[in-house]
Amino acid sequence: MVSHEHVSEPAVGRWTRASVYPDMWVDPDDDPRETETEIVDERGALLESLRHYRLTLEMKCAGLDAEQMARRSAPPSTMSLLGLVRHLTEEERHFRRVMAGDDAPKLYRTEEDRDGDFNGAVADAAVVDAAWRQWRTEVELNERYLAGVTDLATQNAGYSDLGAEPGGQLQLRDVLLAQIGEYARHCGHADLLRELIDGRVGQ
Repeated sequence: MVSHEHVSEPAVGRWTRASVYPDMWVDPDDDPRETETEIVDERGALLESLRHYRLTLEMKCAGLDAEQMARRSAPPSTMSLLGLVRHLTEEERHFRRVMAGDDAPKLYRTEEDRDGDFNGAVADAAVVDAAWRQWRTEVELNERYLAGVTDLATQNAGYSDLGAEPGGQLQLRDVLLAQIGEYARHCGHADLLRELIDGRVGQ
């Protein structure tokens, strides 16, 4: 008689590289998010928060191969770390479309596959490399735009689907807050995805 008893995968042990605080990703002296920059105003606080979360995404994906980057959380979810990189690339392009008015059509999502950013996140080193390259390009373009805009009340130059009235006017501060919230939410997902992959934990 054949047994159909489910054999569970061995549990992944939790671990960290930190030695000062055992619940941290790395020690404070090794954390690239920690700087001596003094935050003196609202603009500085918003840009620093965005920088922090972008770096967190990179840190949570560090040291993984293509299979690990594309590994999904649990059925029926299609979420993976690679999917998050592609998704946040789309969000960076969205920021550019809304604020700068740039011609930056969606790269991964289509009308036929609205989750193409996640569904197309396959275990292929070329796909992973392309995703990081595109994400870094979008981040650089947005940083260039932000370096030239000092007034947080600057209004969007492109069509906005944010806010209560799609197509309405938004201030830069509103769109930055939305972008920070998007990264913060998905960095929380990245925490869990990374722990499922190899047990590494931390902020």
